[in-house]
Amino acid sequence: MPSPTIAAVLAAFLAEQKQRLSPKTFAQYADVVELLQHSLNDYAYLTLSGRDAKRFDERFNAPGIAHREFCALFGPEHILPNVGEFLGYFMVRKVSAGPALLRAAGTVTKKLAAWLAAKGYADPATAEVAAEHGAAAARDLLQAEALAARLADVAEAQAVDDSSELLEDHFQITRVEPGRIWLEGLDGREHGPISLPVALSRQCPVGWTISGVVGRVGRRWQLLEAWAVYPS
Repeated sequence: MPSPTIAAVLAAFLAEQKQRLSPKTFAQYADVVELLQHSLNDYAYLTLSGRDAKRFDERFNAPGIAHREFCALFGPEHILPNVGEFLGYFMVRKVSAGPALLRAAGTVTKKLAAWLAAKGYADPATAEVAAEHGAAAARDLLQAEALAARLADVAEAQAVDDSSELLEDHFQITRVEPGRIWLEGLDGREHGPISLPVALSRQCPVGWTISGVVGRVGRRWQLLEAWAVYPS
């Protein structure tokens, strides 16, 4: 078993932060690190291959005290490569987070990346990329949450019962014009133009992803449901 494990490294990170942060700020750090561990335990195994994947399967499925979660099995080199999944998917789709926690997720990730590099647990280049993810997330996660709420309101207001075709998917925003956007599903098909209020269309960054439902009404496509927005 690697020494130290992810769990041990994250505990050491929090122990150091506790010495310098106010109780309120430290509580946010602790919440974000706990969520990061949940994300790693739930999804990071998908990045494994070969011997590591086999080892994870054996220990994760082992009964009783032999059972191990991802963070208790692997070392800190697996933390930063999975930061994108944590910030871009887990915090958006799996966590009912308010603005303060979303902002903290980006800030704490940035601090953790720098700390891992300083301790020799990550190379500077990987840490720099993760820090950039964190800085962008501190801004983009809040914007994505607000955009999802506005799109949901518009979709609910224009929902219809006579759509000739309904598609539920994760749609990437491929083009934006004043009052119109185009969305591409996972199958590579583009749907649009989809009408939106002009001000709202300007808040839709190309490359971001909307999870929801689009429908064809006559010759036009409409956004009928919007559940979440994912920054690129």
